[in-house]
Amino acid sequence: MLWVKAFHIIAVVTWFAGLFYLPRLFVYHAMCEDTVGDERFKVMERKLYHGIMTPSLIVVVGLGLWMLFDYAWEAYRAMLWLHIKLTIALLLIGYHLYCGHLVKRFRDGRNTRSHVFYRWFNEAPVLALVSMVVLAVVKPF
Repeated sequence: MLWVKAFHIIAVVTWFAGLFYLPRLFVYHAMCEDTVGDERFKVMERKLYHGIMTPSLIVVVGLGLWMLFDYAWEAYRAMLWLHIKLTIALLLIGYHLYCGHLVKRFRDGRNTRSHVFYRWFNEAPVLALVSMVVLAVVKPF
């Protein structure tokens, strides 16, 4: 089970790298004013989302469920910290899917948000990561 946990953590790191970087690409893409740059950002966003982030998310969820059902399920009801952590994880999956929606909007030339919006949008995964790490390590509840 330690191997499963190790690969789960590796996948989480990879997924979060994308969650941090893709919204930053949105910031720069929203500021972009030339066609060549616009096309370059579209390629970068698509490859990051479909080639790295989504496969990482699938591994995170798969291994996370494996660990949950293998050794945490019996004690799950008593672990409030795990309930909160999984709720944050579900919210992050929603964030991930919304990022995919934004990739499509940029691809189709329909972005209506400014770079300032994306600068704030970029901060959500940071808060989630800090919360999840504290919950998993400290187990305060």
